Amino acid sequence: MNKKGKLFVISGPSGAGKSTVVSRAIEGREDICFSTSVTTRAPRPGEVDGREYFFISFERFREMVEHDELLEHAEYVANRYGTPRSYVNQRLEDGLNVLLDIEVQGARQVRKKMPEAVLIFIAPPSLEELERRLRGRGTDTEAAIEGRLIRARQEFQEADFYDYLIVNDDVDRAAAKLSSIIEAEHCRFEDWAVWLKSN
Repeated sequence: MNKKGKLFVISGPSGAGKSTVVSRAIEGREDICFSTSVTTRAPRPGEVDGREYFFISFERFREMVEHDELLEHAEYVANRYGTPRSYVNQRLEDGLNVLLDIEVQGARQVRKKMPEAVLIFIAPPSLEELERRLRGRGTDTEAAIEGRLIRARQEFQEADFYDYLIVNDDVDRAAAKLSSIIEAEHCRFEDWAVWLKSN
């Protein structure tokens, strides 16, 4: 039975450990892929069109927004980024699960356009632990750390529309929970209704 894939949206504040949890959860799996976004920024050295991003003009981006070709879009540092609906739909039809690593505002847009998407919020054990992790990186200024903590508080308050919350107090445990959610979502009764009727 060639089942359609599912769209999983992953969000969480900077420093929550999203990337580590996700990479560990999908390690060795060939049924999961990340979505490739479109962007209006220029490619950086070594980046390939269609691999890191689809690099497009501002005019093309505007057209995509007007024709509802993006599941979500946002602007960062004078450039625009978005998730192309056709790319995601093609991967889902191919039977692949698609992962989107986006912020809360983008997830809200996806929820409106694809209500069947599964939204997962990855959180640190506490804001104190988040601050400790951000300081431990040694890459941010004091102002940047404060900004990230303020944004994290906002995200916690805005994220009440997500389907699942994973607290990343231990990477292996959090990754196991994410894997379990992906498996459980493929066991939904309604997804097997057609198969049951044919047997």
